[in-house]
Amino acid sequence: MNNPLRNQIQQFYDTSTPLWLRTWGEHMHHGYYGADGSEKKDHLQAQVDLIEELLAWGEVGNPNSIVDIGCGVGGSSIHLAQKYSATADGMTLSPVQAERGNARAEELGLQDKVKIHVADAMQPPFENSSFDLAWSCESAEHMPDKRLFLRSAFNMLKPGGRFLMATWCHRPEPPELAPKEQAFLKDMCNAYHLPYIISNPNYAELAKEEGFTNIHIEDWTNAVAPFWPAVVRSALSVKSVVGLIQAGWPTIRGALAMRYMMRGYKTGLIRFGVLKAVKS
Repeated sequence: MNNPLRNQIQQFYDTSTPLWLRTWGEHMHHGYYGADGSEKKDHLQAQVDLIEELLAWGEVGNPNSIVDIGCGVGGSSIHLAQKYSATADGMTLSPVQAERGNARAEELGLQDKVKIHVADAMQPPFENSSFDLAWSCESAEHMPDKRLFLRSAFNMLKPGGRFLMATWCHRPEPPELAPKEQAFLKDMCNAYHLPYIISNPNYAELAKEEGFTNIHIEDWTNAVAPFWPAVVRSALSVKSVVGLIQAGWPTIRGALAMRYMMRGYKTGLIRFGVLKAVKS
């Protein structure tokens, strides 16, 4: 990953992670509110439910070794390791997140099962064919080379291993993105330190070209859309406002950018895509 982008992402998560942990906990991703988004539930539970729904849809079996690509503070890594009695290696660009994830694993007595590494997913520090499951929950949007990201995931998997991804996408084409849509996506990506996003069918095409088989995609936008209004409400609490001010401008900028996701979901330009595939 090029250094300026990497530094921006690292700084963003170094500064925003403590606030997120205090407000929302260790699962730094969307929640799942039923297929049509109508289920009312605790938002922390909704985040756990997203993991479980994705695993069920992905038909992952019982993996013994898991790599969590873009793991945040290791919320998914820990959940997966506990669920499958597996080893889980997470990768994040943020030393703050890695320290927190490893400390949490130790608190739970999982230090021999879960390791969070400060590492670039584009150049992973693992041998090829090391893992049964490659898990990527809302990290692909940060990758500056989507093809290389998929190639790295493919290489890390053992033959027969599964790749499971959830990511922010734009709507499928055709029709081609209009200039206004392109401008909106550029502003959103700048706000969240994303190089660019692509459609879920584009990911499927790239996955096929990189050697994956049994590729399936779905659009889960409706299921996760209630998440952002919930985040906005939590951000308006006195505790969160104080935390935002203390965290500084990068975190404040990220909070202000929530309007892009809400508007993007409402217009249909932004989608929440999931993909599953196999390394044959």
